[in-house]
Amino acid sequence: MLGAGASHVHADSMSALIAQKSAQFEPAVPSAKVSTRSTIQRVRRNQAGHINHAHINPASHAQANFNKATPNTTYRYPKVHRQPSAISPAFLSGSYDNVDSEYLPLLSNAESQSSTAAREVISTARKMALNERAIIQGGCWDYLDAVFKRAGVTRDTVHKGAYRQGPYAHSSDIEVGDWLYYINHGYNGVEHSGLFVGWVDETARQALMLSYAGENRREPARYRVYDLSNVYQIMRPTF
Repeated sequence: MLGAGASHVHADSMSALIAQKSAQFEPAVPSAKVSTRSTIQRVRRNQAGHINHAHINPASHAQANFNKATPNTTYRYPKVHRQPSAISPAFLSGSYDNVDSEYLPLLSNAESQSSTAAREVISTARKMALNERAIIQGGCWDYLDAVFKRAGVTRDTVHKGAYRQGPYAHSSDIEVGDWLYYINHGYNGVEHSGLFVGWVDETARQALMLSYAGENRREPARYRVYDLSNVYQIMRPTF
């Protein structure tokens, strides 16, 4: 009986020891829970903006940085200073048979960006040709003489050559508002004069001119493209 009792006591002791040892390892479970809570806290910090680079897609990270940086950029587009147009409302809204619409911007620039004397000539010529459709007795010389007189300017000869012999002016010698004498290659190579408006293609010597046929044709002056390869006289408006 004593042996049996001793065995029972020993068993109870072992049970107590096992229970004690089990109780010693139970804190490991809360430790794991603490670790889990710590991980959740780190995730929340990430959501608040602290990025864990070890677990972020590089492409997504770059896009996030771009989107974040864009609103804070200090770059500003430069302001464009546009010159107010000096063209009358009638010119802007008109429809004319003596100028192609594609050349209206060139005519507008010539009138708004030229010197004072040239602007007076270009503006006066435009009113006479497009708005008034003026008919002047005589030919091209008579028409431009009337334009210059009405604009209140005189003319200064800045280049003078001869019809067949030249010397012929370089394109850089010609300015807006100049009264030019040139060989009309589009009409049997005759002498002609017209008002220079601007280059359509300077390399090819193609320019927009105000030309008046006159004589007995009873037609207003026209804005047309001419070949200015052989300009032998330039008269410039001046006050």
